[in-house]
Amino acid sequence: MLRCWKHSENRLEDAECTDGGSAASPQSHFPHKAFWVSLSASLLLVIIALALTGHLGLSQPPAESLQLVRITAPDQTGLLINQSAVVDLQNDLVTFSITSPANQTSTVLFDIKHGLICYKPMDQESCFLRKMEDSDYKNVHSLLQESTHKQGQIQLSRNETQRQREFLGVLAGSPVDVSTLEEPLQTLCQHSSVHWTRRVDGPGNQRLVYFCIDICFPSNICVSVCFYYLPE
Repeated sequence: MLRCWKHSENRLEDAECTDGGSAASPQSHFPHKAFWVSLSASLLLVIIALALTGHLGLSQPPAESLQLVRITAPDQTGLLINQSAVVDLQNDLVTFSITSPANQTSTVLFDIKHGLICYKPMDQESCFLRKMEDSDYKNVHSLLQESTHKQGQIQLSRNETQRQREFLGVLAGSPVDVSTLEEPLQTLCQHSSVHWTRRVDGPGNQRLVYFCIDICFPSNICVSVCFYYLPE
């Protein structure tokens, strides 16, 4: 039962309120108004919490988006080539770190999204770019499969490994502005000169091969990529 106060002879007296009374109507709706205000505030807090949770979830990379694969293979002389590949499934990147017997490391980055390969040889302040071809996508795909199966260590057999050689001519007369590169190429080459290359049949008798980088893939294919400078 609701209780109200009425004014009688200069004093307040306790009296029973009726549902149809005009004095009771404004106050009888007050609990209902407070209920709806409280409910609206609670719903607003729930919406804000869900929005923040969704934002934080999107800003973090998915678990296990980076996979490390180590590949060991003998070169043509029998010396072991030690290399590791970091597979970034979220950004479609594969980064090779190839260590020579002299403990020097070259970096080769496959940017699958943009269809580019970047070579950064050891002990050189230079980066060399070229566009990916069908064979490059096939070789990288074999590595993506191994990373999906969580094969962390791969040992290639010398007798079963197929060896290939590629020659890349460096277009030294047309340097690339590093600021025009996408990440992570820009970070990799930020303190280096950058040049485009193109596939050629061979250096010829009058051209000197300056260096080669050997890259091995889980598909039992090792590619020796050799560079030389084309005339300007």
